[in-house]
Amino acid sequence: MSYAVKLSTFEGPLDLLLHLIDKDQINIYDIPIAQITSQYLTYIEQMQTLDMDVASEFLVMASSLVSIKARMLLPRTKVGPETEEEEGPDPREELVQKLLEYKKFKEVASFLKNQERQAGKVYTRNNHIDMYQHLFRPMDPLCGVTIEKLLTSLQSVLQRAGANLTIPGEITREEIQVPEKMRQLLAMLVLYPEGMVFSRLFANTASPTEIVVTFMAILELLKGGQISVVQNETFGEITILRRAQVLSEEA
Repeated sequence: MSYAVKLSTFEGPLDLLLHLIDKDQINIYDIPIAQITSQYLTYIEQMQTLDMDVASEFLVMASSLVSIKARMLLPRTKVGPETEEEEGPDPREELVQKLLEYKKFKEVASFLKNQERQAGKVYTRNNHIDMYQHLFRPMDPLCGVTIEKLLTSLQSVLQRAGANLTIPGEITREEIQVPEKMRQLLAMLVLYPEGMVFSRLFANTASPTEIVVTFMAILELLKGGQISVVQNETFGEITILRRAQVLSEEA
């Protein structure tokens, strides 16, 4: 009866040495060079027996191991007559450094390979800006209403209030601030979820100054995107709405 012998495929001589060290749980900083050399040469002989191609780098490493083994057998000079320490570098030092460096790169390569394998299980959707542009339509608070139409409506309100460019008699100063008027308009529009006609924003007793300040407040709110104006008919009234109401209707 014949038995099939299967050997693991190693990426190089350092890979084979690490396999032997891990298999026997050897301290990589104190490698028993005779034992490792013997096992390494056994693997090489098995590869040759099975007619497997043995790369030259495996044979070079075999020669290096035999050389290190020979240097380990040579006597080394004592540092002092009363000490057991020996001078000169450890013949295994260069091999240990190469093994440590190779082990580090191997672990990094294994980590990256695992990350690639995990990423292969994830399906990502193709993203492009054109796919989302319809969700972010440009804000147009005027909704087709031109500034000329707003000025025409303002002129109608001023005419209704009897305002003129020259007003005879004593002129009293009115302390009306645009920010305060903006807050008043927003609070007023909360009561009108369907919008409020432009002319109704101005009280019948409003002075020309208050009308102008109110109009400036409307323009500031339009600029800040807090309100929007619409005109449902060609020559119809202009309606003012809070921007939050407009967005909810568009959604």
